[in-house]
Amino acid sequence: MQQQQETHAFGIDEARRVLGEVFAPWVQDLGLSVEAIDHEPPAPVADWQPGALLRMAFSERLCRHGGVVCGQALMALADTAMVIAILAANRGYRPMTTVDQTTHFMRAVASADVLADARVVRLGRTMSFGRVTLLSATDNKPVAMVSSAFAML
Repeated sequence: MQQQQETHAFGIDEARRVLGEVFAPWVQDLGLSVEAIDHEPPAPVADWQPGALLRMAFSERLCRHGGVVCGQALMALADTAMVIAILAANRGYRPMTTVDQTTHFMRAVASADVLADARVVRLGRTMSFGRVTLLSATDNKPVAMVSSAFAML
């Protein structure tokens, strides 16, 4: 039996529910929160892309020596944010799996929350592609750039 796609907008409440119920417990341990969902442009804009904004709360448990947030946590944040962004663009839950993720680290982030601004570049029937900009929440400066591809199941 085909899974029916929901026709209503995938809003912030649904995104928070998915974050709490669908992801593995260790992802939930990252302390992620959904800050915003963008599934419709605020006005007609040629280069607008659907997406999501997630926050990873600072925790010493996510740091390596010197209070620097480790790359593994940043990559997990980016991957999770991209899943939420694709669900928002899709306007509902759909199973998917990461096929590829390339991360370019630009600078260290220490003792600060990290924001993940995830944007869907292409939402396809079998494959979807996106980009994530990771930012230090203290100064809003980029920490990393991530590109990813997902197989839609």
